[in-house]
Amino acid sequence: MHLRLPFILAALVILACFASPAPAGQPPNIVLMLSDDMGWADPGFQGGDGDLTPNLDRLAGQSLRLTQFYAHSVCAPTRCALMTGRYAFRNWMDWRSEDFGKPSYLKKLGLELAHQPDGTPTRMLHGLDTGEHTIAEALKASGYFTALIGKWHLGEWLPGQLPMGQGFDHQYGHYGWGIDYNNYTIPHNSPATFAVYDWHRNQQPLDEQGYSTDLFANEAVRLISERSKDVPFFIYVPFNAIHGPLEDIPRYTDTLDKRSAALKCLDDAVGRIVGAVDQYGFSENTIVVFANDNGGLTEEVNRPYRGTKNTTFEGGVRVACTMRWPGKIPAGKTSDAMMHVVDLLPTFVSLAGGSTEPCRPLDGMDMSGVILKGGLSPRDEIVYEVAGSVRLPTIRSGDYKLMGDMLYDIVSDPSESTDVAAQHPEVVARLKARLEAVGKQRPPLEKVIGSPPALMDPPQPWVYGQAENRDAPEWLKERVAKVRSKQPQSWPPGETPWPQAPTGATIQYKGDGR
Repeated sequence: MHLRLPFILAALVILACFASPAPAGQPPNIVLMLSDDMGWADPGFQGGDGDLTPNLDRLAGQSLRLTQFYAHSVCAPTRCALMTGRYAFRNWMDWRSEDFGKPSYLKKLGLELAHQPDGTPTRMLHGLDTGEHTIAEALKASGYFTALIGKWHLGEWLPGQLPMGQGFDHQYGHYGWGIDYNNYTIPHNSPATFAVYDWHRNQQPLDEQGYSTDLFANEAVRLISERSKDVPFFIYVPFNAIHGPLEDIPRYTDTLDKRSAALKCLDDAVGRIVGAVDQYGFSENTIVVFANDNGGLTEEVNRPYRGTKNTTFEGGVRVACTMRWPGKIPAGKTSDAMMHVVDLLPTFVSLAGGSTEPCRPLDGMDMSGVILKGGLSPRDEIVYEVAGSVRLPTIRSGDYKLMGDMLYDIVSDPSESTDVAAQHPEVVARLKARLEAVGKQRPPLEKVIGSPPALMDPPQPWVYGQAENRDAPEWLKERVAKVRSKQPQSWPPGETPWPQAPTGATIQYKGDGR
């Protein structure tokens, strides 16, 4: 037995070398995947069809599942809150950039569509304030390699509002709200509806073929495979799936409807990315997060919760979130701690050993004690919307949520079936006063978009990105012209290819909701 000991020790040394552990004390890598318009009940681990989401369900089983994780109710506000650790209203990102090219949205602000001097309609430029210190900038300051792979949706024109102007070392994907998955064009709200090209690597137009969900996975897998154990990385993968348009999907449509096929393709991509983390030896020191940006388009996919995307009912703002960090975050457990997407910045920066001091005052809270030790959430309030938004001013405080004049006890009535405002006038008064006070912290719109505001010029670009459009290559112009030739050349008065602004507490989506 004693003669075999040296051989056993040698074998252990060899195994340790192959495992290539991270250097002692190195902060964790972070891989954050974000789905788009997925419903609460879509994944199998939340009551959906498990045949569509085997990889998501496997990841959830290895993770801590957060059952009271909240976002804002539409794409860009959630992305802003994630990037800044601040509620979207604080820099007017509760208004998406394209909303400033939509007459029904502008009307809510008492504004009309902007026009160029020659009378051509165009949009006012809007994007994430460059004065914000983003999560990418905070992690980069801690020595992280930072990459965005996917949908940005925080500005699509000015250089400072694009990903590499906001702290990312690497960019791949699209800037705007919802591309065609196969030809990477997007209807441009100017308010002309003609297509604009929106596919880039490191902020240069990219000529490529493939289905965007698959391409995002390809890029993420490649980047992970190239990472060194000596440099921590933050890889943010905001998919456009399963946002519309749901047109040509490369597989599964022989047995599934298009939305289900798109969901299964998303699940494939998640499986490949998580697999790369494990295959290349990063799993033990990598936090893998999967979350969703807002609710789905119908109440059916958000069951048991009421409401949809673009509303502040639970179905619009309560979203899936799982977190995996082997040996650090408990696996196969659930937590009902109240969290909001603004909490990710201070939590990740804390785990990275970084500083939030350069950030503007945060709404986010460090939740590392919640996810690592099962502690209670320090959060007892979430502000979803304030006055000046197109959606109802909404706040949750403890068990109660106030939406406009409606009050719901979220703990005893999570499906928001009974308005209890009449029974609790003192709670209504307190929460209205709180919302009014917080709403007064919204800066003047002129401070954000300028006075007079900068305008998209040209009103109908070939490609997003001011510099990229200036030097747009001929192949790109030819491709966009071909797409435009097949689009409607006009729309009846009052009709648009995108939904009109919400009225009251609800919005009705038709088709794929683009």
